[in-house]
Amino acid sequence: MRIVSGIQTTGNLHLGNYLGAIRQWVAMQDTLQPGDDCLFFLADLHALTVTQDPKELARTTVEMAATLIAAGIDTDRAILFNQARVPEHSELAWLLGGTARMGWLNRMTQWKDKAGKNREGASVGLFTYPVLQAADVLLYRATHVPVGEDQKQHLELARDVATKFNTDFAVELFPLPEPLISAAAPRIMSLRDGSAKMSKSDPSDMSRINLIDDDDTIVAKLRKAKSDADVLPETMAGLAERPEARNLVTIYAALAGRGTDDVVAEFAGQGFGAFKPALADLTVATLGPIRDRLTQLLANRDEVAAELRKGAEKARTLAAPTLRAAQEALGLQVS
Repeated sequence: MRIVSGIQTTGNLHLGNYLGAIRQWVAMQDTLQPGDDCLFFLADLHALTVTQDPKELARTTVEMAATLIAAGIDTDRAILFNQARVPEHSELAWLLGGTARMGWLNRMTQWKDKAGKNREGASVGLFTYPVLQAADVLLYRATHVPVGEDQKQHLELARDVATKFNTDFAVELFPLPEPLISAAAPRIMSLRDGSAKMSKSDPSDMSRINLIDDDDTIVAKLRKAKSDADVLPETMAGLAERPEARNLVTIYAALAGRGTDDVVAEFAGQGFGAFKPALADLTVATLGPIRDRLTQLLANRDEVAAELRKGAEKARTLAAPTLRAAQEALGLQVS
């Protein structure tokens, strides 16, 4: 098994990232068998689809790496690196650009959403970045890719590209990566709007709990989190039409490692005046050690950068044979 996954480098990581992805990444590395690999990368090349401040991008890349390490990614067991340090990503993406089709990219939902009505003004990178995403996983001949619902279409594109390349050039180079969807990964919503995902791009900082937030900030955000005046029911079915209440219960259950029905049964008949302080205590107890470790790491940024260099060297060792094989299939390697 070879697992590959990436995360954008822009903005602070938040509770939704931790519960929805990072905690699953940590669990994956902890269950590796001999011969298995986990590769986790910071998608700094993907960040270039929109204009970035260079100094800010460099800063957030190191901070993102520090956050992942603080949250439990072990660089001795998993390979952690940023894309830009592994030029094979860009090289393979260009090669696969001859295999991918305009029609495939035109149908990508995220392209339509992000470009909106200004498609003529959108960057070429925004249109073609699904090809780079395909290269990200095919470069390592990934067998499994952790994905959320919003990324399943991109993995399907990677599979289509792999199939067409293998067929067109009569090779068995790229295995078809399978989606790895964890049942334990909850969908965490905004603290201000139970119908929208918690997001680092939300202009309101009160909508999310950042992993760098101090204890008092966490408590204040949860105290002010949108809820309702009704008491909690005995089962989650009673929260079907109460999105903000359902979100707070989901967060509690995920942090506690319990089922949501178990949580509502415990607090049944109580209002959010009682539930929110309990949620705040649990959140502080879980995220406090991560924040403290993150603070220590950010005081030694050069050491974090060294970890990224070390991970990139390991990644390039795995990537080089695949890139060379793709070049040979295309007739680009002349002996």
